[in-house]
This record gives sequence, C-alpha cells and structure tokens, in this order.
Amino acid sequence: MNPQGALIYLLDFAFSAYIFIVLTRFVLQLARADFYNPISQFVLKATNPLLKPLRRIVPGYGGLDVASLVLVVVLTVIKVFLLEVIRAGMYPGIAGWLALNVPKDLAGVVLDYVFIAVLVRVILSWVAPDPYSPVVRIIVQITEPIMAPVRKLLPPMGGFDLSPLFVLLGIQLLTILFQLH
Repeated sequence: MNPQGALIYLLDFAFSAYIFIVLTRFVLQLARADFYNPISQFVLKATNPLLKPLRRIVPGYGGLDVASLVLVVVLTVIKVFLLEVIRAGMYPGIAGWLALNVPKDLAGVVLDYVFIAVLVRVILSWVAPDPYSPVVRIIVQITEPIMAPVRKLLPPMGGFDLSPLFVLLGIQLLTILFQLH
C-alpha cells in the first residue's frame, strides 16, 4: 500500500469510527437507553468535547439531540472533502462533491450502523450471554425499535425469530438499490 492509500485508509477509519460513536449517542437518546451503562458513559465522554460547544449554537428540538445529528453531518462533510482532496490532489468543485458524495456517505453510515447493530445482536443471541450484561442491554435497546415492527409482521416460527434476517436483507437491498458501497 502506498503512503497516500494508507493515509486515506487511516482518515476514513478515524472519521467513520467517531461518526459511529456520535451516531450511537443520538440513537441511545432516541431509544431512551440507560445512560448509567458503562458503554453509554464511554459514548458520552467520547462525544462531549465536540458536542458541548456545539450545543450552545444548536439547541435540542422536541427531546431530540439535534447537535449530535449536526455533528454527524459536519464530520461527514469534512471526511468526504479531505478524502477527495487527498485522492484528487486538488480542491474539488464544492457543488459536485457536496451534492453527490455527502448524502450517499450519510445514508451508507446509517445503514452500516443498523446492519452492524443487528448483526451484533444476532451473534450475541448465539452465544447466549447474560441478559443483564451492559453490552447486551445496549444492543437490545438500540435494535428493538427496528426489529419489533418486522417481528409483528412475521411472528417467530418454531421458536426462531426471523426478524433479524429480514432486517439485514432489507438493509442489503437498500445498499444495492442506492449503490452505497
């Protein structure tokens, strides 16, 4: 791997990981998850340095943490811009990369987030860990709003809950349909 490819990989990974953490903070608030959970505490401490100043400018609305969504969008714009500058070696046309790449990247991040959360829940169900484990409780709180409507449409068959399969297939279908990867 050449140095430019390594730099692109590292920047993409660093931005994507932090965007996932900020998105997790929004989802935890949306799911009304337990914020005394150790994982929730990590997410809070990791996102507070950027979110606290941003909250002075962007207030919440209707119980939603709008500042965290704004931060996800801003970080995605910065990531797409930096990666394009490194790849192309020049300043890209602002209208082109903003109109095409940012919404596509945001949609990809959200779909990847849901896919990973549901996949982790499926894997945890195979391992059968302690249901009171902080990891299990957070994953269930995050994924249940997505899986419950599917479960209503397709009840468990013979003790098997097929809702994760249909959620994962739906995410893959959306990813292919909108050519997000």
